[in-house]
Amino acid sequence: MKKGIKLGGMGMVVLLVYFGILHMKIMESSHQPIPEDAGYLIVLGARVKGNVPSLSLQYRIDKAADYLKSNGSTVAIVSGGRGPGEDISEAEAMKQGLINQGIEEGRIIMEDESTSTSENIAFSKEFIPDPSSIGLIVSNDFHLYRAVKMAEREGLKVTGVPAKTPRIVLVKSYIREYLAITKYYLTQLF
Repeated sequence: MKKGIKLGGMGMVVLLVYFGILHMKIMESSHQPIPEDAGYLIVLGARVKGNVPSLSLQYRIDKAADYLKSNGSTVAIVSGGRGPGEDISEAEAMKQGLINQGIEEGRIIMEDESTSTSENIAFSKEFIPDPSSIGLIVSNDFHLYRAVKMAEREGLKVTGVPAKTPRIVLVKSYIREYLAITKYYLTQLF
């Protein structure tokens, strides 16, 4: 009995250390210098409620709009399909949000078929004007580490642009991301 408790305690310590390391990687990836005049930026999709962006998605739209206003030659690729409870695709919601913030429609390319982060990146890659140029990935801060790793695996040279994460979903988002990163690591091994 004591041996089982001891092993369980050691397992918890190992798990906490592992999640601590993941958290450091997440924090590190959301504090990188952001290059100016990137060739493109990919805005990753998030939930749309009817035709209204969730708060997480709105933060991504806002962060992308800020960058695009300061970097007039950068092209935006908005990436995300239409899921359950969504009247429009995530890409359409992002496009409208960017246009509403003064970004010219001609600078926005829509990828509206993807249903996951890996598809967001793989499908968006087809729309990149010059894949050898430096690009950006816009997502909430908790999500950037994995998203950038996936983009690099696709052969893209990208830096993450962190949008904040809504406080109401902060803990849930990080826990889900720790698990998603673990799954990503495991898929790379096998």
